[in-house]
Amino acid sequence: MAWPLLLILSFVCGSVPFGLLIARAKGIDIRTHGSGNIGATNVGRVLGRRWGFLCFLLDAIKGATPVLIAGAARGILGVPSATLDAGELWLWLLCGVLALLGHVFSPWVRFKGGKGVATGFGAFVAMWTPLTLPTLIALVVWAIGVKVTKMVSLASMIAAFSIPVAILARCGLAAEPAVATRAEIPTLVISGLIAILIVVKHRANIGRILRGEELKVKA
Repeated sequence: MAWPLLLILSFVCGSVPFGLLIARAKGIDIRTHGSGNIGATNVGRVLGRRWGFLCFLLDAIKGATPVLIAGAARGILGVPSATLDAGELWLWLLCGVLALLGHVFSPWVRFKGGKGVATGFGAFVAMWTPLTLPTLIALVVWAIGVKVTKMVSLASMIAAFSIPVAILARCGLAAEPAVATRAEIPTLVISGLIAILIVVKHRANIGRILRGEELKVKA
């Protein structure tokens, strides 16, 4: 399967607004409730935790699906970063980026969407082996962050930046750190840019955090 088709598939798959569809099935326009966001956090806040979890799962699946299809179609699923062709790695990463951008700028909701955390998680964890372990580490960081701060938004931003940090740590533990770091340039660049995008999408939350007004999850 050619890369152009895989890239288009990634964006289309990521653009499906599951949060909006779940809420609409319950007779609610999620865009007019809570924060107005179609992501899992707002769905859970408005409809209840189980619907929020369902939304997170579906958003993660729509990020993972095109990445897995691309990896299998190109025969690079399970290949370590160090042995992957750089061009193939960049394009595979772009599949994950486009799935996330499809969610954040969904054409089905006038190019407005969620904040990309669940879809980005699904896309990155599916990118085995280059990003699976760093993304799972980020999930642990997110869980600890929510437990400590009680703020999903703050935990999500911290977790996003933990991915490039984990990649750098992996490079440092390699037999030849400099060589490993050069091989990881694509994953470092993309994960860093995605972390910045997630922070930008959370700019309203950052303002509320600084004012002490950010909503906290219940224990």
